[in-house]
Amino acid sequence: MDPQVSPNKRQKRENYRKAHQDDGLAELPKKKFYRQRAHANPPISPASMDWSLYFPAFATLKPESETESCQPALRPLSKEITVADIGCGFGGLLVTLAPKLPDELLLGMEIRTQVTEFVQDRIKALRNQNPDTGLYQNTACLRANTMKFLPNFFNKSQLTKIFLCFPDPHFKARKHKARIVSTSLNSEYAFVMKAGGIVYTITDVEDLHKWMVQHFDAHPSFERVGEDEQEVDVCVQIMKSETEEGKKVERNQGQKYVACFRRLEEPPWPRTE
Repeated sequence: MDPQVSPNKRQKRENYRKAHQDDGLAELPKKKFYRQRAHANPPISPASMDWSLYFPAFATLKPESETESCQPALRPLSKEITVADIGCGFGGLLVTLAPKLPDELLLGMEIRTQVTEFVQDRIKALRNQNPDTGLYQNTACLRANTMKFLPNFFNKSQLTKIFLCFPDPHFKARKHKARIVSTSLNSEYAFVMKAGGIVYTITDVEDLHKWMVQHFDAHPSFERVGEDEQEVDVCVQIMKSETEEGKKVERNQGQKYVACFRRLEEPPWPRTE
C-alpha cells in the first residue's frame, strides 16, 4: 500500500482500471489513474512467450494434437515482431507508427507497471474504435526491463527498427552506467537487430545525445545514418512530433537531437583449411 496515496484516490484508480478491463470499451484511458512501479520478470526465452495474448489477430490456430492435449500450447504468430519501442512511455509513438507500418508488428516495452497498463488500455480502446479496419492490431505493449533482459524477448537478427526516445539522461556521473545506451547494451541491440536495421535515438539533452553518438560510433556493429537519409525517414518525423516527451519539448521551445545508426552486416568467418 502506498502511504502517499489517500484511500479515496486509490479506490478511484482501482475502480477506473477495473472498468477499463472491459474488452468492448472504446474510451481512451486517462493518465492520472495509472501509477508506476519499476520491476519486471522476463520470459525464459523468446520461444516461451505467448505472443498471441498481445497480437491475437496474428495468432495461428493450434494443431489438433495440441488442442486435445491437457497442456496449454503456445499459439505462434503468423509473422515476427520487427519493431521495438524501448521505454515507450504512454505510447504516442506506437499508436502513430502502427497505421504507417501496417505490415510490421510493433512492440512497446515499458518498465513502469501502470504506464504499461495505460498503453495497453489505449491500444485496446483504439482497436475497439476500429473494428472493421483492423487498425492497431499490429501493435502491443508489455512490461519489461530491457536493460537486463532484451535477448529474452527477441531472437538473433529479428528486429528491423529500435526506438530509444527521450531516455532518462541520468545526469550524475555515477548514474551514467544506468543509461540506456552503453557498450554492453549496444551489443545486445546488435544481437537482436537484422543487418540493415536502424536504431533511432532522440533526446532534448545535448550531453546525452553526444554520449549515445559516441557509444554507437565506437561499436563495430553500427554506422551512423547520414543527415540526408535521416531527414526523409518518416519514422524520424513521427519520432520528433508524436511522443509525449517530444510534444513537451515542442511546447517549451526546446532543442531535439536526433541520431540514427544502421546495423552492419556481420563480417564473414575466416575459412579454415
